[in-house]
Amino acid sequence: MQPTELADQQETPAPRSRVRTFLQRRGVNRTLTALACLIIFGELLFPNILRRIAVGSFTRIPIEAAVAIAVLIVLPLRARRIAAALFGFLLGWLVIEKCLDMGFFHVLARPFDPVLDWVLLDDAYSFVIDSYGTAGAVGALAAIVLLITGVLGVTVWAMLRVTRLLGQDRRRSAGTAGGIAIAWGLTFAFGVTTLLPGVPVAARTTFSYAWDRVGQARTGIRNEAAFGREVQVDAFRDVPPDQLLTGLTGKDVMLTFVESYGRNAVEAPNLAPGVDPVLTAGSAKLKAAGFTARSGWLTSPTFGGGSWLAHSTTMSGLWINNQGRYRNLTASNRLTLPSLFRSAGWDTVSVMPGATRAWPEGNFYGFDRVWDSRNLGYNGPKFSWAPMPDQYTLKKFGEVEYTKAGRGPLFVEMPLVSSHTPWAPLPEFIDWDQVGDGSVYHAIVAKQPAKADIWTASSKVRGQYGKSIQYTVTTLVDWIAKYGNDNLVMIFLGDHQPSPVVTGDNASHDVPITIVAKDPAVIGRIAGWGWTDGIKPAAGAPVWPMNAFRDKFLTAMGPGGTNH
Repeated sequence: MQPTELADQQETPAPRSRVRTFLQRRGVNRTLTALACLIIFGELLFPNILRRIAVGSFTRIPIEAAVAIAVLIVLPLRARRIAAALFGFLLGWLVIEKCLDMGFFHVLARPFDPVLDWVLLDDAYSFVIDSYGTAGAVGALAAIVLLITGVLGVTVWAMLRVTRLLGQDRRRSAGTAGGIAIAWGLTFAFGVTTLLPGVPVAARTTFSYAWDRVGQARTGIRNEAAFGREVQVDAFRDVPPDQLLTGLTGKDVMLTFVESYGRNAVEAPNLAPGVDPVLTAGSAKLKAAGFTARSGWLTSPTFGGGSWLAHSTTMSGLWINNQGRYRNLTASNRLTLPSLFRSAGWDTVSVMPGATRAWPEGNFYGFDRVWDSRNLGYNGPKFSWAPMPDQYTLKKFGEVEYTKAGRGPLFVEMPLVSSHTPWAPLPEFIDWDQVGDGSVYHAIVAKQPAKADIWTASSKVRGQYGKSIQYTVTTLVDWIAKYGNDNLVMIFLGDHQPSPVVTGDNASHDVPITIVAKDPAVIGRIAGWGWTDGIKPAAGAPVWPMNAFRDKFLTAMGPGGTNH
């Protein structure tokens, strides 16, 4: 090496040295410290509901700041750094949970459950794959991982930086903590509010949220223990098979769930004008075909999603409102509607057009056979999440099961999925003879609006949702009128309300339920229920919890036909 080259190298600072020098400038140092304070301050006040993110939410005094300062300044240097990193990690994690809450409130109208809901993230990933493709799902997952890492890393950095500042002058830091505490106490005592009506300046957002999370976890653990006892209480456990469902001897019973068919579809002013004429026309069509229908309301255990919770609640007669209860139910020996029908001599079939992989829960429920998207022979396009249109599902079911020669009576569970979010593109009702193998739907899906065109305004989403319900109800009624024989008993109901983007806030959990039969003796057995004539339940029709249906139905259809 030449002497001049060595000199040049010594005169040029290393990149790391230049960055360190820049960060140590007084102005930059103060700016970073101020930024760290703002980050901590903002995260302490960060809400868990999207609509609460407003300027007024951040013009508050977090008591947690005073407590954290007081704890940190009394610790020795090493312990202080460890505590600061721990505080930063916990605060960042609570922010992540609050973001999860925002998503859950937006879709399911409830907060995220830190004990039970992690399994739903896998379902959400599968939903994104089904709706937007693998590339979209991988991209979304990568973005989420980066966001989580970023939030945790930035929060820990901010807390360490603020803690270093606190340690430089403990007396002044103690005064700051005292000032925050006094200001908090005064604003609390006098009930001072922010620019947002009813929102106090004195905030304890993070303490309250963390405490609620702990309480939620404790409640979940207690509920799991209690559920084990609930499973064993069953009025029909010891009923002999020949005493079950005697009022339905020889009947084909179909339990059909209509995805996202909620009370708002029937009654909301922005949905009913499109849906109600379909229900009215459907009632008339069924009557003309010789069928009688009665309708009421059930209260679903879920909202906006989690259809399997509603399915299991209906079939087990137990309130299944979270994944823990569902997991424990399917590991139990609880009698379900399918297993009771099977023990009484029915052939039990599940038709699952939305299932794209094996469904081991079918064994728990007591199904003899399961048809799904892999063996229904569909050769058409997907309609967003739905692997196939409802009309194809019903037509194919008729071919492979309902019209099969020499068969015995059927019990069929069939969740229809064309009204599943995101409601674009949607299928169209066509002549049954055109359905074929589903290839006809390629031309139909090509002229439908895409998701990106619909999800630009809630009014557009709401309109598409309404059309999806109209499509499925039209299809279902037409199938009954065209193909239903004298022994058909069709029970169709909603699984849950659609997400709040359709219903708005504070919607009920109620869903419509309808029983259709050609034999008047079947409908006569439920005469005492007070249900409405036709397929549109009246506003004042009875409302039952969804788990009550199993026992009421079994009682009404058993010996004596008790109809209460």
